[in-house]
Amino acid sequence: MRIETCYFCSKPAYPSKGITFVRNDAKEFRFCSSKCHKNFKMKRQPRKLKWTKASRAHKGKEMLVDSTVQFSARRNVPVRYNRDLVDRTLHAMERVAEIRARRERVFYKNRMAGKEARELAEDRKLVAENEHLLPRHLRSGEQAVAADGEKTPAAPYTHKTKIFGEGEKRRLRSRVDGGVEEVAGGDSMDMD
Repeated sequence: MRIETCYFCSKPAYPSKGITFVRNDAKEFRFCSSKCHKNFKMKRQPRKLKWTKASRAHKGKEMLVDSTVQFSARRNVPVRYNRDLVDRTLHAMERVAEIRARRERVFYKNRMAGKEARELAEDRKLVAENEHLLPRHLRSGEQAVAADGEKTPAAPYTHKTKIFGEGEKRRLRSRVDGGVEEVAGGDSMDMD
């Protein structure tokens, strides 16, 4: 039996699965699922829906021109059975699948080349724009990013520990500009 492709999303529509719609002019439309059939009836463009093969090809995420695609093209002319021809065809099918997988891997690698550098640049830009939201000890004054792309180690955030009996009367008051000042006489309250 022949495995046909879905008219809408280009996924394989296996025999006895999916829906076949025949128009008045005798044109057949095969759909892999009711989802594709409903979208077709709503006259939606497959290119505008992200999950279809047409959309992926339109955006350059899928290989368009490839000789391995022609191998699986539909041929309507019947061929007389020939054992050697069938044997060669089966070997060729395995080989074509192998070649297609390799080409798709190379296509993906070429498409993703430079992605990490672009994402790193976007992240740096985002941090630079929203630096005021970072905690004070992580801002650019104390943790600078070098031009070569490596992060310099951040100065560890030091917190003074109290020793029992020492400095019990001391209080720290945080200022608006980010500094900290020491206030003597911790027990007394500030009255304005």
